[in-house]
Amino acid sequence: MYVIIENFKTGWHGITIGIKHDEIDILIERLNLIKNKPEQHFHISSNYVGDGGIGDIEIYILPEDQNSNMFITGPLIEPNG
Repeated sequence: MYVIIENFKTGWHGITIGIKHDEIDILIERLNLIKNKPEQHFHISSNYVGDGGIGDIEIYILPEDQNSNMFITGPLIEPNG
Protein backbone atom coordinates (compact mmCIF):
# COMPACT_ATOMS: atom_id res chain seq x y z
CA MET A 1 0.00 0.00 0.00
CA TYR A 2 1.22 3.53 -0.74
CA VAL A 3 -0.33 6.73 0.66
CA ILE A 4 0.21 10.30 -0.53
CA ILE A 5 -1.01 13.56 1.04
CA GLU A 6 -1.92 16.29 -1.44
CA ASN A 7 -2.09 19.89 -0.23
CA PHE A 8 -4.81 21.69 -2.20
CA LYS A 9 -3.50 25.01 -0.78
CA THR A 10 -7.04 25.94 0.25
CA GLY A 11 -6.95 24.56 3.78
CA TRP A 12 -8.04 21.16 2.42
CA HIS A 13 -5.90 18.10 1.73
CA GLY A 14 -6.37 14.95 -0.28
CA ILE A 15 -5.21 11.48 0.58
CA THR A 16 -4.46 9.05 -2.23
CA ILE A 17 -4.18 5.37 -1.35
CA GLY A 18 -2.58 2.96 -3.80
CA ILE A 19 -3.38 -0.63 -2.91
CA LYS A 20 -1.70 -3.78 -4.21
CA HIS A 21 -3.95 -6.41 -5.76
CA ASP A 22 -3.17 -8.92 -2.99
CA GLU A 23 -4.17 -6.37 -0.31
CA ILE A 24 -7.74 -5.97 -1.63
CA ASP A 25 -9.08 -9.15 -0.02
CA ILE A 26 -7.35 -8.27 3.27
CA LEU A 27 -9.05 -4.86 3.32
CA ILE A 28 -12.43 -6.42 2.44
CA GLU A 29 -11.92 -8.99 5.21
CA ARG A 30 -11.15 -6.28 7.78
CA LEU A 31 -14.17 -4.23 6.70
CA ASN A 32 -16.38 -7.31 7.02
CA LEU A 33 -14.97 -7.98 10.49
CA ILE A 34 -15.94 -4.53 11.78
CA LYS A 35 -19.27 -4.72 9.94
CA ASN A 36 -20.04 -7.80 12.02
CA LYS A 37 -18.42 -6.46 15.22
CA PRO A 38 -19.03 -2.68 15.10
CA GLU A 39 -17.37 -2.11 18.46
CA GLN A 40 -14.03 -3.13 16.91
CA HIS A 41 -11.65 -1.16 14.67
CA PHE A 42 -8.48 -1.71 12.66
CA HIS A 43 -5.50 0.31 11.49
CA ILE A 44 -3.63 0.86 8.25
CA SER A 45 -0.17 1.76 9.54
CA SER A 46 3.01 3.18 8.05
CA ASN A 47 6.43 1.58 8.10
CA TYR A 48 7.63 5.06 9.26
CA VAL A 49 10.43 5.12 6.69
CA GLY A 50 11.23 8.45 5.03
CA ASP A 51 10.71 12.09 5.87
CA GLY A 52 7.14 11.87 7.18
CA GLY A 53 3.61 11.55 5.92
CA ILE A 54 0.59 9.56 7.06
CA GLY A 55 1.60 7.44 10.06
CA ASP A 56 -1.68 5.72 10.78
CA ILE A 57 -5.23 5.45 9.48
CA GLU A 58 -7.81 4.07 11.91
CA ILE A 59 -11.00 2.53 10.49
CA TYR A 60 -14.04 2.23 12.73
CA ILE A 61 -17.84 2.19 12.51
CA LEU A 62 -19.23 5.72 12.78
CA PRO A 63 -22.14 5.88 15.25
CA GLU A 64 -25.51 6.43 13.56
CA ASP A 65 -26.09 9.63 15.56
CA GLN A 66 -22.81 11.19 14.38
CA ASN A 67 -22.82 13.27 11.19
CA SER A 68 -20.57 12.28 8.27
CA ASN A 69 -18.10 14.74 6.79
CA MET A 70 -17.05 12.58 3.79
CA PHE A 71 -18.89 10.43 1.26
CA ILE A 72 -18.03 7.67 -1.18
CA THR A 73 -18.14 8.50 -4.89
CA GLY A 74 -18.27 6.02 -7.69
CA PRO A 75 -18.76 3.56 -9.11
CA LEU A 76 -15.22 3.80 -10.54
CA ILE A 77 -13.22 6.79 -11.76
CA GLU A 78 -10.80 6.47 -14.68
CA PRO A 79 -7.15 7.39 -13.99
CA ASN A 80 -6.06 10.96 -14.75
CA GLY A 81 -3.48 11.09 -17.53
